[in-house]
Amino acid sequence: MAHHILQMPIDEEKARSLKIGDTVTLEQTLFGIRDATLIHMFDKGRKVKFDLHGHAVIHTAPNVHRVPVSNEAPVGYKPFCIGTTTSMRMERFTHDLMDREGVRLIVGKGGMGPDTLAAFAEFGGAYLAIVGGAAALETTWIEQIVDIDLDDLHPESLWKFQIRNFGPLLVGMDSHGGSLYADLQKDVASRRDAVLKSIGAV
Repeated sequence: MAHHILQMPIDEEKARSLKIGDTVTLEQTLFGIRDATLIHMFDKGRKVKFDLHGHAVIHTAPNVHRVPVSNEAPVGYKPFCIGTTTSMRMERFTHDLMDREGVRLIVGKGGMGPDTLAAFAEFGGAYLAIVGGAAALETTWIEQIVDIDLDDLHPESLWKFQIRNFGPLLVGMDSHGGSLYADLQKDVASRRDAVLKSIGAV
């Protein structure tokens, strides 16, 4: 297991160097995205102004404050509480997010499924896990909201964050077929079967 400090964006080789159990700290840029953003991008065909190639996205709909535009708030938003939402709802978008938009890393909560794992293997990517309930800490890693797109979907806009020391995050899924979530499900199923057998319920 290794710790990686990633200056975003990254290339395929760097993404494929990540293995489950490794930890990651992200630097420079992170994009916020959520259900409505993805639905409008891929189901409704809306184009975005950002180049997401090589970047990481975080599953979030942030709580922000509207403030006067300034050097500290160039688009009139200031981070207030930026947490992470459950990722599995967005499973069907991972392939297109990587294929069309070039995204390399997904930051989220709770893991994702076999379609995402297949996309990581095909394109070179990884899932970086955040523990639920860490929104206050996450917010301290975000220095500024530097830009925004699809803001008619607010708060499920496409956010561009300037970040510093965003992590450590746990690599929960990698491009080599590894998934801590799949491993856990197998372990739980095995233990459940053993318990049921021990009490004569199977």
